[in-house]
Amino acid sequence: MTSTIDLQNLDLTGDPDVQNDVFLAAFNSGDGAIFDSLYRDDAISNLSGGPLTGAERTAAIKAFLATGPTLKSTVKHAYSTSDTSLIIVDYDLVLSDEDGKRVRIQGTCTDVLRLGADGKWMMAIDRPVADSLPQPI
Repeated sequence: MTSTIDLQNLDLTGDPDVQNDVFLAAFNSGDGAIFDSLYRDDAISNLSGGPLTGAERTAAIKAFLATGPTLKSTVKHAYSTSDTSLIIVDYDLVLSDEDGKRVRIQGTCTDVLRLGADGKWMMAIDRPVADSLPQPI
């Protein structure tokens, strides 16, 4: 990350690397409301393990981030049109399992962002897929 990100004024921009930095800063803040503010109201997130949207998505994100996971990710591919962006990232997620032990999950995430009428990019689809089962740290 090359610049400071204002968590109260998030802007995903049209640059995939900046989008990734903003996404990481919001996620790693641990504040589910901040992270969820990156999503369109009708966005679908698979972060919980199944596709959720609306209030269910928001509740799942808040509950998950309250457990203190940390995320790293690297943009591998990005494809954009005038109002849609597809971003593929490799991720490294550290979280606590049911027993409170720290585990690592690595995988690939497919993100689709849409440019709104207000000129802001917002997450429309967030689909992380783990490469393997959680590994003890």
